[in-house]
Amino acid sequence: MTFNEFNLKAELQKAIDVAGFKEPSPIQEKAIPIILDGKDVVGQAHTGTGKTAAFGLPILNNLELNGEVEAVIIVPTRELATQVSDEIFRFGKFLGINTATVYGGSSYSRQLKHIEKASVIVATPGRFLDLLRGGKIDIAPKFVVLDEADEMLDMGFLDDIKEIFTFMPSDRQTLLFSATMPQAIKELANRILNNPEFITITKSEVTNSKISQSFYVVEEKERDDALLRLLDFKNPSKAIVFCRMKSEVDRVTTMLVSQGYAAKGLHGDMEQRQREETIRAFKKDLEILVATDVAARGLDVNDVSHVFNYHIPFDSESYVHRIGRTGRAGKEGVAVSIVTPAEFRSLLKIQKSVGSKLIAKEIPTIDEVKGKKGNELIEKIEKTDVSETAIDLIEQLKEEYDLSTIAFKLATLLQDEMAISGSERIGKSKAEIAKIEKRAMNEKSSNSRGRGGRRRSSNSRGRNSSRGNSSRNRRR
Repeated sequence: MTFNEFNLKAELQKAIDVAGFKEPSPIQEKAIPIILDGKDVVGQAHTGTGKTAAFGLPILNNLELNGEVEAVIIVPTRELATQVSDEIFRFGKFLGINTATVYGGSSYSRQLKHIEKASVIVATPGRFLDLLRGGKIDIAPKFVVLDEADEMLDMGFLDDIKEIFTFMPSDRQTLLFSATMPQAIKELANRILNNPEFITITKSEVTNSKISQSFYVVEEKERDDALLRLLDFKNPSKAIVFCRMKSEVDRVTTMLVSQGYAAKGLHGDMEQRQREETIRAFKKDLEILVATDVAARGLDVNDVSHVFNYHIPFDSESYVHRIGRTGRAGKEGVAVSIVTPAEFRSLLKIQKSVGSKLIAKEIPTIDEVKGKKGNELIEKIEKTDVSETAIDLIEQLKEEYDLSTIAFKLATLLQDEMAISGSERIGKSKAEIAKIEKRAMNEKSSNSRGRGGRRRSSNSRGRNSSRGNSSRNRRR
């Protein structure tokens, strides 16, 4: 299926084409036709599955553009509010859509001025409820979206959400999206939605099937050498290397640049101007971007051929988000994770959560890399047209050498440029990986049997109590 089959407005289709999107994701394919028909929807889908376009495109298509606020999208955090607002604005730019982003910690007056010109508001619950309670805004949106509903529940916003809907018109289309469906979310859905259609994206649909996913097991001291060897072997046209910490981004970037790679770092401590310059460079001709999860959230570059997890992330949602930077707009992508034996259980947890099989592989040897590069060079030579300058150069060389000697010397120069650094063997063999996996599975099984239900319940109560207090502090 392609986006053209939805028969969206020409201005929307133009924005989709400019973004380079070809095939809708599973959540988009299922949700867009239902929302276009005006039905309420409950969608169960994880972050990174394309939810924003799934609800954003049909809403934008059905706006009347009457100068009023016609749609409200409620999200749990200011970071997500900014990301969703940017994406809605990008899709609606040829329709002349204005968006207003509303969250705490920013000027009321500035946000109210933006709301006056907006067709779509993207808001966090606390600040949006403040504006409604104070009578600062009087709106009657035709569309209301709750995105990441379970996260808002976890942050203690359930009562705020319920109160927000007392200000919303009864004649509206309501859409609720959540990664999980706890009882409280089900009860909320029954309360605020009218005869909704239910959409569930299964684990097998969470990650793009066009992204090949693999992992390599190394010792901690081998991590840098493993990254360099994999970059040499896979030869990405454009790649993102994800690190957990800002300090790692800086160090890995410096290491890659010292090895001759065109690389730049991206993390939250950089000034906004620096971040924008780096992203522009990456969209144009920068070879490698080294980034933290926070910095790369919302990054939209369609020609990323490879994603490398220098460290695997702490949770499955971050993993889905990371690898979703490749394989976009109907293209194939490659996701590579570097893990240590100590991280293996985390890898298994991610694999189980996303429902995708990550293939265990051995890091190529120096000879394997040289062989691949040699084959690529031969293929490149076969496709290269002979230039007049090259003919003149060979004629000059023929005054001193025969053609065979010239060819050998040129081949030697090319081979010198393909020098491969590091040890011949890096990381674990497949047999060693199988043993590590078996040991991790046994440890997991042993821990599950040894853990008591009463103890888990106690911890759960402690977390809920702490979370409730922190959410009240945030709202104040």
